[in-house]
Amino acid sequence: MALTTASASAAPNPFLHPTTGLSTSIKPTSISSPPIKPRSKTITALQSSNPLPSSTASPSKRWSSDSWKSMKASQLPEYPDANTLESVLKTLESFPPIVFAGEARSLVEKLGQAALGNAFLLQGGDCAESFKEFSANNIRDTFRVLLQMGVVLMFGGQMPVIKVGRMAGQFAKPRSDPFEEKDGVKLPSYRGDNVNGDTFDEKSRVPDPQRMIRAYTQSVATLNLLRAFATGGYAAMQRVTQWNLDFTEHSEQGDRYRELAHRVDEALGFMDSCGFTADHPVMTTTEFWTSHECLLLPYEQALTREDSTSGLYYDCSAHMLWVGERTRQLDGAHVEFLRGVSNPLGIKVSDKMDPNELVKLIDILNPENKPGRITVIARMGAENMRVKLPYLIRAVRRAGQIVTWVSDPMHGNTIKAPCGLKTRSFDAIRAELKAFFDVHDQEGSYPGGVHLEMTGQNVTECVGGSRTITYNDLSSRYHTHCDPRLNASQSLELAFIIAERLRRRRIGSQRMFPSMRV
Repeated sequence: MALTTASASAAPNPFLHPTTGLSTSIKPTSISSPPIKPRSKTITALQSSNPLPSSTASPSKRWSSDSWKSMKASQLPEYPDANTLESVLKTLESFPPIVFAGEARSLVEKLGQAALGNAFLLQGGDCAESFKEFSANNIRDTFRVLLQMGVVLMFGGQMPVIKVGRMAGQFAKPRSDPFEEKDGVKLPSYRGDNVNGDTFDEKSRVPDPQRMIRAYTQSVATLNLLRAFATGGYAAMQRVTQWNLDFTEHSEQGDRYRELAHRVDEALGFMDSCGFTADHPVMTTTEFWTSHECLLLPYEQALTREDSTSGLYYDCSAHMLWVGERTRQLDGAHVEFLRGVSNPLGIKVSDKMDPNELVKLIDILNPENKPGRITVIARMGAENMRVKLPYLIRAVRRAGQIVTWVSDPMHGNTIKAPCGLKTRSFDAIRAELKAFFDVHDQEGSYPGGVHLEMTGQNVTECVGGSRTITYNDLSSRYHTHCDPRLNASQSLELAFIIAERLRRRRIGSQRMFPSMRV
């Protein structure tokens, strides 16, 4: 499909003012793209794929790739050099898209099935990708754990699992405070490797536009490797017994996975003996998509393209984007930008979300009520989940809106360990997931997926789990420069817990298996 660039028009840049996730769906796609030419186009609400409804529309009702600049923008860096920033953005506009419109459309369709209870979203990866930890082994190990988790969930739920990575673009991070202070020294907060450096010195903390170029090239390289893993035989179902990571091999979760893998292997052998070919693409490849938080709007705008086959705009930095708790204001710049791109979108919601505001936000972002367009990602903590989530579900249902409900059991459970490091308790994460499933059972709605911060590395960042990581263990392999992540063993353990809930839901027999409740 041919794509053209929607570049910035001559609008003021709020980032300079001090006041202010392979598939090719990772499957190979035949693409014929002409040279990408910078272009600025304004479309009316009637032409846009995501126009503002009349009740919440801005007076002009018009969207363009830079219309967000007229809105209040939060969580954005202040670049000191306007000329360097503009040069970088023009360079990014000239670069090829990282993902393609057809892939994003395919993901919308898949997520639409999850909204109806016919599929399950598995979304996971790093809290924030980094330049320093960029390596083929790290990418491979995270991808491998997601493959394992996908098999476990698919086996338990007997439904397709949509695998979406927080990868190939998840760099920028929101901050509760624009400044950080240590030993009396006050510096700008670290906002992710695509903005500034994490070293606590004045030079590192100055926002550098050139980092966006490096983030682009790393995202492209990551996606290229993921594509190779997904389509080059590594993800073949026949390799299911070989996906165990070395450090999980002799663990309880490794043993459980090995037993399940042997059952899958036997099923494949049975199919082969019946004449069903095992070299069908469904068995030898997998679909995998990328996602990240839509935060650094100059970067996102520079990678926005018009799809010549449909006339719709797509943010080609990732297949899926989400808007965070700190940037989802109805009249804010991030919502304004996202309403005009046709990617599938996530909305992070905490216990602070008002049900009526959620309905209005969904209406702005998905006025046509297309299944799969909106994924609501709840991050509340277990107790708040039981109290607050039912009101959100009922409000959305009364409005007749179709969304995919997903649990993020990570962000509502961050605590500080006695040693001073941030951590998360596996038991608290498990409790929030249990509350998520319980609420949906109570409300008669569909638990559509899970959103995790996790890694394939053998880190010690979250306490608990079957291998019982303690507070004293945290410092031994605490590698994150942002938030604590589940390691491979904890991620796999969580997958088995979720799979059991999906299995019970599938057979509709909670009362028949009281001993297996989580």
